[in-house]
Amino acid sequence: MIETDRLLLRRWRDSDRDPFARMNCDPVVMEFFPSLLSRPESDAVVDRIETHFAHHGFGLWATELRATGEFVGYVGLAVPRFTAVFTPCVEIGWRLAAAQWGKGFATEGALAVVRYAFDVIGLAEIVSFTVPANLRSRRVMEKLGMTHDPKDDFDHPMLPEGHPMRSHVLYRLKRAS
Repeated sequence: MIETDRLLLRRWRDSDRDPFARMNCDPVVMEFFPSLLSRPESDAVVDRIETHFAHHGFGLWATELRATGEFVGYVGLAVPRFTAVFTPCVEIGWRLAAAQWGKGFATEGALAVVRYAFDVIGLAEIVSFTVPANLRSRRVMEKLGMTHDPKDDFDHPMLPEGHPMRSHVLYRLKRAS
């Protein structure tokens, strides 16, 4: 469990599945993902996240507002399921309900996860990636101190050639020496 001033990052509960499924079928939330997710697909994501925790000891933490206990999405770490020039690696990522955007929650949660990644797990580097047009996520990456080098950009291997979201930008953050 990770706590910030306004957020609690914790393991998933069954009660998180309904609001998470609503997020995953929201075209605004999923604008920069290949498709909306059905309820079974959304539940499969939660199952994969929990399996990831079991295998790695960390993952994408369910995120709730400390003041109300409301589930608002996830923030956390994941080992990508594909092979690329920069893998193996650990990715930092987030997905929040659209109603929670613009409040600094992604940055607040991600800053706490960065500290966890470096100070608790002892990682030397974390990465994050998205499609070039996802400026909101790119701003969060930059607020975390992550840097982008265009030579690291890549075509996502899980998307077919010609897919409009295949092109991705990669950001990196190394642990301070």
